[in-house]
Amino acid sequence: MPFTHDMPPSPATTIRNARRDFHEWHLGRPHYLLWALDVDLAPVRQRMEAAQHHLSGLLLDDYVRQPHITVSLCGFPSIAPLHTDDFGASLLHAQIDALNRLRPAAFDIGIGALDGFTSAPYLAVDDRDGHIGRLHACLRLAPEALAHADYRPHVTVGLYGGAWPLADVRTRLARFTPGGPLRLRISRLSLLGYASTEIGGRLTPVADYDFARARCSPAAGAGLLPFPFP
Repeated sequence: MPFTHDMPPSPATTIRNARRDFHEWHLGRPHYLLWALDVDLAPVRQRMEAAQHHLSGLLLDDYVRQPHITVSLCGFPSIAPLHTDDFGASLLHAQIDALNRLRPAAFDIGIGALDGFTSAPYLAVDDRDGHIGRLHACLRLAPEALAHADYRPHVTVGLYGGAWPLADVRTRLARFTPGGPLRLRISRLSLLGYASTEIGGRLTPVADYDFARARCSPAAGAGLLPFPFP
């Protein structure tokens, strides 16, 4: 998802996100896909809502994206990939094959305190055994990396709506009292999509890879794929 600001951000401030049509990014391509862990569960939603309330006044309005942990960015689904960020059937097949070779088993993670990038606050994710990191490495098959090399699992809380002093924001983040870590059992990986013209819009389930069955099955939003599901 693109993050935007009118002026180059100072290292001392957050990035100000804005609501607009990111045509220079999506080039008319309507949807964007990513692999993620779906953690849209009541305890996570409650912690996310508490964090949003704690950061009231700092966040861009109308962020409605469900709680999730991005594992790997895919790109714009395309029947005839042209751009480096197009996502075609052959790449999806290769990723599913890579998951089949990895044979991930169910694992536990923890969701804890509030932290942040310069563009967005997030809930920290405890992946002490490296399961999410291995999934991330397994899926990075695109010819050009679509994300920064310093991958960090997290649950995005929202997007900053202004260029706020980072020192003040960090102090506010540290004052959040979430309670104990939320322990979650992860048994599947989801292919999700969203409308490329909407910043912070809702995610649509496209497919699920079930660890126990080592099988990828289409979900309600499989129609976002312009090619047949594998």
